[in-house]
Amino acid sequence: MRAATTLDGLLDHGAAKDLAVVVPDGVCLTYEQLRRQVAAAADGLASYGLGRGDRIATVLPNSAETIVLFIATAITGTSAPLNPAYKEDEFRFYLEDTHAKALVVPPGQVQAARSARPPDVPLIEARFNAQGQIELSSDAPKRANRSGGRTTEDDVALVLHTSGTTSRPKLVPLRHRNLVFSAQNIARTYLLGPSDVALCVMPLFHIHGLMASTMATFASGGTVVVPAGGFDAMTFWSAAKAHAATWYSAVPTIHQMLLLRHRGDSPPGSEKLRFIRSSSSALSPETMHQLESRFRAPVLEAYGMTEASHQMASNPLPPRERRAGTVGVETGIRIGIMDDHGALLRPGDRGEVVIRGSSVIDGYEANPEANAKSFTNGWFRTGDQGTLDQDGYLSLIGRLKEMINRGGEKIAPREIDEVLLQHPAVAEAVAFGAPHAAWGEVVVAAVVLKGEATEKELIGFARERLADYKVPSRLYIVSQIPRTATGKIQRRSVAESFHSQIN
Repeated sequence: MRAATTLDGLLDHGAAKDLAVVVPDGVCLTYEQLRRQVAAAADGLASYGLGRGDRIATVLPNSAETIVLFIATAITGTSAPLNPAYKEDEFRFYLEDTHAKALVVPPGQVQAARSARPPDVPLIEARFNAQGQIELSSDAPKRANRSGGRTTEDDVALVLHTSGTTSRPKLVPLRHRNLVFSAQNIARTYLLGPSDVALCVMPLFHIHGLMASTMATFASGGTVVVPAGGFDAMTFWSAAKAHAATWYSAVPTIHQMLLLRHRGDSPPGSEKLRFIRSSSSALSPETMHQLESRFRAPVLEAYGMTEASHQMASNPLPPRERRAGTVGVETGIRIGIMDDHGALLRPGDRGEVVIRGSSVIDGYEANPEANAKSFTNGWFRTGDQGTLDQDGYLSLIGRLKEMINRGGEKIAPREIDEVLLQHPAVAEAVAFGAPHAAWGEVVVAAVVLKGEATEKELIGFARERLADYKVPSRLYIVSQIPRTATGKIQRRSVAESFHSQIN
């Protein structure tokens, strides 16, 4: 078997008759069936005139269709998955910013995305029919004798947005070689094999769910179980039991929900777990110890980001030491700590976490300013502050960037500012993150008014224009926003001035 260089090549690692994808009470696909359905979907997309370099937006819930369409869009053109929870204005921005050439949705769903679709962008509906075949339908004209083209490792497979704190969201182009390396890297880290079953509860429009749970599983020939619609604490363990899950990966919020749901002995369904993986947000040592005690499996905290095709570091499997409060050791790529002048620091010194390796992007799309700030001497600056100890374990101290991290969802505070400033009564607005026991952080904002408005009215205004997880949970109406001596607003300073009131 030749080494995979593109995402569809990873599917060759699974035996033809072995299960690749299982949707409880829904579609099940062997590797042979998955390969056929991906090829059929790619040909279907190509028949609508889509090809290499075209951005194909998908707005799909966790499902077998989502997995098939992710790989198919990546080998036909470039996959651009979007969060189904977005509101119409958000869809409009992301469709325009990605220069989407088509929009793929489930039949009769996601009206907000449909309404936001530019008139020259074809709408394609995707579903599995009763015979277990992927079907694509559209009013767009078809072109005869077109099929999915030949993909290379340097083609951009996936574009995702990562939110900046002082500018518009940055577009991250991930090439097939980045993603293939990442999938294989994750599989190596956890010694994944054909007998492993991953329970995928992370959204498949995020790099975490796509790479850690799904593509890493395919790289090892294992099975991914995808509950329809995503995580549900009520059915999680029954799905784990029914399909003999050997691991799952999630954000700390999901782990905490499972702990709250099962306070007693280990739940049925946890018996087969080899390990539990945590990523995308900081895991407290207390939560780690509770998970290990309750579910009787080692908990491995990992560190990932979109610009690195997800995983950069992880605590190792037993018998190697896993250290609570750290994100483990580098996995497959290099990690260093850098000072403000670009010099790498010694173990124990505090500085900015920097990375380099095969899964790291070449640069942001059409953003020379961000690239100049983000790359130093071949290292990518993560914006996170941390230290490396003598054994290579990485501890994260805080974010140099000011993004709000709500249960793994990264939110650009400037985006919240701009929505609040659309209200005719708002003169100034500054959003920031406030500590929260369950979510890690929640969105809070301070506003200065120039007219009459209440906190309830402004939150309602934001809710009409933002996905629910971005809506401020609390809003302070103030006479002035704290500034530095030079008159600048520093978001961290504003947050600190209100934290005493929040707590």
